[in-house]
Amino acid sequence: MTEEIPKIRMRDVHKAFGKKKVLNGFSLDVPKGDSVVIIGGSGSGKSVSIKCILGLLEADSGSIQIDGQEVAHLHGSKRQKMLSRVGMLFQGAALFDSLPVWHNVSFALIEGQGMSRRPARLKAIEMLERVGLGEDVADLSPAELSGGMQKRVGLARAIANQPEIIFFDEPTTGLDPIMADVINDLIVECVRDLGATTVTITHDMASVRKIADQVAMLYKGGIIWQGPRDALDHCGNPYVEQFVHGRAQGPIRMEVKRR
Repeated sequence: MTEEIPKIRMRDVHKAFGKKKVLNGFSLDVPKGDSVVIIGGSGSGKSVSIKCILGLLEADSGSIQIDGQEVAHLHGSKRQKMLSRVGMLFQGAALFDSLPVWHNVSFALIEGQGMSRRPARLKAIEMLERVGLGEDVADLSPAELSGGMQKRVGLARAIANQPEIIFFDEPTTGLDPIMADVINDLIVECVRDLGATTVTITHDMASVRKIADQVAMLYKGGIIWQGPRDALDHCGNPYVEQFVHGRAQGPIRMEVKRR
């Protein structure tokens, strides 16, 4: 029996900015159809890992594969073809202020697939309904929406092209606990309906416990533990347990400048 190829596989990935090493031997497997959540402190390199997969940043070395195919150094049409299989919910939603909500949702369909505006608008309204927003929102500008509504629009955009892979970058940042839980529920529902493989980076342990199948802990540029969500609290790794339970005391030392 042969081992199933992971949807995403990263091996010994390195990325530095000048003398600062952000990813230092980063390795991660994301099984097809699974929801993997990467946790770790601020500035630990979580966003950089996603940007390297997407090609927004080019890794200095190492292997990044999707379905067994190397994607670390794709450019031009090959990179665009890979990106057409991917959805992304950015931190802060990252909507285009100059475009109405419906155009934001269907942006990839219009610009990437050449869909005409009328069917693109109908598709956008369908996606908005999937995240609990009505047609009355479609012609509003992003500035007219609350933070929670902007996150929903961002999620609608992420799923509009029915992607195989979805990345979520701090999906509940800036939201109150109730709206954060609403977004978590929507993520679980949308991912289940699509059958997508997902990678999420977050500090929000409530999100981790709701949306993760597996959790990976990033520390000092590498994954130091990966396992099922239910093993988080008693995994035996002191770094993971300190982070998960938010303890000041432990092997992770926060540098605090004192006067």
